[in-house]
Amino acid sequence: MKKCFKTIAIILATFFCLCIIGIVSALLYFKSALSPVDKNSKEEIDFIVNDGDNYYKIAPKLKEHKLIKNVDAYKLYIKLNPPSKELTQGTYKLSSSMDTKTIIEKLQGNAISEEINITFKEGKNMRYIAKVIADNTNNTEEDVFNKLKDKDYLNKIIKQYWFIDNSILNQNIYYSLEGYLFPETYRFKNKNVTVEEIFKVLLDQTEKEIEPYKKDIIASKYNYHQLLSLASVVELEAKKPNDRLNVASVFYNRLNANMQLGSDVTTYYAAKVDMSERDLYAAELNSVNPYNTRSSTMAGKLPVGPICNPSLSSIVAAITPSKSNYYFFVADKNGDVYFTKTLEEHNAKIAELKRKGLWFTY
Repeated sequence: MKKCFKTIAIILATFFCLCIIGIVSALLYFKSALSPVDKNSKEEIDFIVNDGDNYYKIAPKLKEHKLIKNVDAYKLYIKLNPPSKELTQGTYKLSSSMDTKTIIEKLQGNAISEEINITFKEGKNMRYIAKVIADNTNNTEEDVFNKLKDKDYLNKIIKQYWFIDNSILNQNIYYSLEGYLFPETYRFKNKNVTVEEIFKVLLDQTEKEIEPYKKDIIASKYNYHQLLSLASVVELEAKKPNDRLNVASVFYNRLNANMQLGSDVTTYYAAKVDMSERDLYAAELNSVNPYNTRSSTMAGKLPVGPICNPSLSSIVAAITPSKSNYYFFVADKNGDVYFTKTLEEHNAKIAELKRKGLWFTY
């Protein structure tokens, strides 16, 4: 019996020692995992915290930037030591020489710069973009328009981007980069960001978005400027992606038949009037202008340039439209689009919409 108790005591003592060793090892590992990745590093990193981020969400990014050794250890530290201040967006100076405790303290401080978010909406023209830039940065609208007239700058980006060519230098074009600036929400360092820096970010995004369609663009009988011009009209004529495919089909059918596109949205742009602003005068409706596709001189022609910055769905519709026998379309006040093959069918549809109270008026 004594021998049995002695054996049990030895087992328990061994188990206890193993537990102690395990706990000590875990604590040492935890301490090591929270220590600096490189205590001798003198390099500082601009670590960006985005809107909606929290201490847990940024863990993988901290690891990616070699600011922490272990994601799980970092998260456990946060759980055991909840930060007293919520994480706020901005840029923070961090270093691999900091331990986890120091990094958390830095993240609870003030961001080193006042980063700004700017949203550029789909279907808006360059006058709108200039106003948005002026409202959100230290640039003026005139700064934007001046950059769009800067020939040295324009020639530089023609060489830089495969989808930009000399078409943007056409003297009849109102704003050289109309349509080329991809609509999205972007983050910039602060209000001192320059117009050229803003344009670069938007053009880079355009390149990223259309890269998957590069082969189709190159294979098209139209260059990208022409495809973008058509896409911008499609954008304002239809809201739904499938409608946009059919609208593009109508326009291609009309071009192939040497007809005018006859799009009111191009007429408004030609007159430099926003559609929500007012009705057009007769002289504006009938103006001979390389943007006005209602003009008899525009038979079989696209507008000289884009009339807004279109969404990707409109760009895709211009590149790969649906196939149809439609030559006309009309939209009701709810944004629903109706397609017809003949002028008689088109006029009948308009009369029907008016009878039903669905006719759109500005």
